[in-house]
Amino acid sequence: MHIPKHHPGWIRGLQPTPEELYLNRRRFLQGLGLAAIGGAGLPLLGAQAAPPGSGSSVREIQGATGTVTQQTAPSDIYPAPRNEKFKLDRPITDERVAARYNNFYEFTVEKDLVWMLVEKFRTEPWRIEIGGLVEKPATVDLDELIRAMPMEERLYRHRCVETWAMAVPWTGFPLSALLKEVQPKNSATHVRFVSFLRPEEAPGQAEDRRSPWPYQEGLTIAEAMNELTLIATGIYGHPLPKQHGAPIRLVTPWKYGFKSIKSIRKIELVDHQPATFWNTLIPDEYDFAANVNPGKPHPRWSQATEWMIDTRDRRKTLLYNGYKEFVAGLYG
Repeated sequence: MHIPKHHPGWIRGLQPTPEELYLNRRRFLQGLGLAAIGGAGLPLLGAQAAPPGSGSSVREIQGATGTVTQQTAPSDIYPAPRNEKFKLDRPITDERVAARYNNFYEFTVEKDLVWMLVEKFRTEPWRIEIGGLVEKPATVDLDELIRAMPMEERLYRHRCVETWAMAVPWTGFPLSALLKEVQPKNSATHVRFVSFLRPEEAPGQAEDRRSPWPYQEGLTIAEAMNELTLIATGIYGHPLPKQHGAPIRLVTPWKYGFKSIKSIRKIELVDHQPATFWNTLIPDEYDFAANVNPGKPHPRWSQATEWMIDTRDRRKTLLYNGYKEFVAGLYG
């Protein structure tokens, strides 16, 4: 597929959101009184989608034009048992703040407004295609996938390339568990992830027709099989809200957040390094690996420190976001 290389104006001028501007927007939204949004085998791969209402739940979400309902993943999955292996060195971020401060360019470049622009985005039903260089390609319904996978909660640090950070409890399963089921071929060297393309539901895609939509990301096989790499379907003990990447997203906590692709529709095993969204647009600023590194500044700002989005606490950036013991061996 031909992906045009260009640098649209809104990307050239992109900067980390100033803290005071963030706080002013937050006060504005609060003033409006808007509520916050709050290893088994895989025998079901390739099965037919479950009928509506078969174990799914409906939850109310406060949106820009009032309360709407959203079909979610099976309600009996959440909260999942917590894996105590993964510890935090900081408090969990306030869920209300995490729900209102999101990068999701498919909807808008304004972090404070994503949660108000996702109402039309349909996340039910949701099927995921898993193929490429695998022995057992499959297309699976998300609810069935969740019930077949070893679901657990993990507390992870999350670091954006723009220097803001948060600490959240994700619910999901190791990507390695899914890959083992589809059996990658020996020729597979990378995993490619593809998100959705629905400009009629995503105003950011509709307004920016020149960017290489749908959003795409990639990992090496070794990174994908690492125990940290999580496929998340929930957060804070409930299914993912749309602004967090519902209904299913990638979480790679030792990398900058743009690697953790949201709303995944396709997972493909390939024999080459795949093109990715930000590396295609601005390769000299967003490399393929995108590992958190305080000693490697972004061309337009330092990465030496980070700030927590709910408390504004300033912290020193940790190499690999503090996960060196898990991933340093991947990079020699």
